[in-house]
Amino acid sequence: MRIEKHPILDYEGKGSMVFILVNGREIEAIEGEPIAAAILASGIKVFRHTPKLNSPRGVYCAIGRCTDCVMKVNGIPSIRTCITPVEPGMIIESQDNVHEQV
Repeated sequence: MRIEKHPILDYEGKGSMVFILVNGREIEAIEGEPIAAAILASGIKVFRHTPKLNSPRGVYCAIGRCTDCVMKVNGIPSIRTCITPVEPGMIIESQDNVHEQV
């Protein structure tokens, strides 16, 4: 399942297929779609774990208001993946110490 229209991003679901690396795993994505959508479409539901209780987190609001979907993108920490568009060759990594960077 893919997002066809996003309420915040100017995204219409018509990009070309590209590859991104998520925690060392190459996945297919549509250029321009939210990173979180590509990750969910590949079957990954847990993006990070909370620092105190180690609780799993993924997409919650999907409009960039919370920090549940933050990950390290191309070496930059605390990127909200629900509103960040996919670019070819991105390297995305889980980030468990979010309270230190957000």
